[in-house]
Amino acid sequence: MAVNPIQWFPGHMAKTRRVMKECMPQVDIVLEVLDARIPYSSKNPETEALTEQKPRITVLSKSTLADPDITRAWIRYFDGIGAPAVAIDSVGNLGMNTLSDKIREVLTAKTARYIEKGMEGRRLKAMIVGIPNVGKSSLINRLAGAKKAKVEDRPGVTLEKQWVPTSIGLDLLDMPGVLWPKFEDETVGQNLALTGAIRDGILDTEELAMILCDRLRSVCAELFYQRYKLSPALCDDLPPYELFEAVGRKRGFLVSGGEVNTERTATMLLDEFRGGVIGKISLEKPRF
Repeated sequence: MAVNPIQWFPGHMAKTRRVMKECMPQVDIVLEVLDARIPYSSKNPETEALTEQKPRITVLSKSTLADPDITRAWIRYFDGIGAPAVAIDSVGNLGMNTLSDKIREVLTAKTARYIEKGMEGRRLKAMIVGIPNVGKSSLINRLAGAKKAKVEDRPGVTLEKQWVPTSIGLDLLDMPGVLWPKFEDETVGQNLALTGAIRDGILDTEELAMILCDRLRSVCAELFYQRYKLSPALCDDLPPYELFEAVGRKRGFLVSGGEVNTERTATMLLDEFRGGVIGKISLEKPRF
């Protein structure tokens, strides 16, 4: 299936990488927020170098949209490589206590050193990093107990850094979302686009919805076919575009002449996947 390469790296992202390096000496711990549906694709390969090997916790956000069994497999994977992971959903307040406990656990030694130096009660500082629209601001607002960071369901909303105090003795540095200049793996760019980390305005949404249909047929065919009342016998071997059209016909999204309204079908498919309407779906499994 031939598709156009997906890239998106606005100028503010280059600035954010510089600011991360400048602020790192002030930071005690890094909270790396990944999308639980695509932990591999949503992990910036530059993060480790940018954060100078600071203690790091992996935060799997939007976990209520992901397959819970696969999310547990990802937690085991990250725990195994020394980047302890916690699954959360900021909107539903899922996993917040577990995350707070994990932060205290990881920072136990540093807190003890501060006490030894007579700095008991010193507020610790955490940097929140992650790609656009992954849930950083929602996480900060939940930990802060108030709406301190601007939240919208689209990438590129946070454009400046900001320190936010919390009730758990931790100040959070909210950084704008950062991608990387070039996606070496075409599937990574596609996954980022499918989950909304890249602005829809720079993409062909019909092509993206076609990719989504093909991906859903691969990773969760039963959920996909059930949602759109498709016959496996008829759809298993359809080319991606014809599968996409089959969804539009089943929904009755037709224009004069009986042709499928592809724009309407594409918008519906992307909205329903991103909103979890089709089901709890993970597009990636750990690469053990």
